[in-house]
Amino acid sequence: VQLQASGGGLVQAGGSLRLSCAASGRSFSGYGMGWFRQPPGKEREFVAGISWSGRITDYTASMKGRFTISRDNAKNMLYLQMDSLKPEDTAVYSCAARYRKILYNRNSREYDYWGQGTQVTVSS
Repeated sequence: VQLQASGGGLVQAGGSLRLSCAASGRSFSGYGMGWFRQPPGKEREFVAGISWSGRITDYTASMKGRFTISRDNAKNMLYLQMDSLKPEDTAVYSCAARYRKILYNRNSREYDYWGQGTQVTVSS
């Protein structure tokens, strides 16, 4: 499966962005999915995860309540709604899929497919 992330950009602190991740090649309805980010000069970190059905979601504590992960299996789309953005949210955001694994995982090494990443920059 190929993943294509989009929706990044420059936004002021307190603003919102919605990231999208389009999957192609095969249906991703049976895949656990995740969003990760890599801030400048730092390692990649888990942002949010969602089960194949969309019923189970998980967030890193600092993002809970501000970010919302969702998916539309009929459209092969994954989303990340980001509200109340802070300058420390500046990073390259990537979507990832776990092949035939119905749950997400917080460990990036557990993912089989990755999108190319989209830059999010939050100005103060």
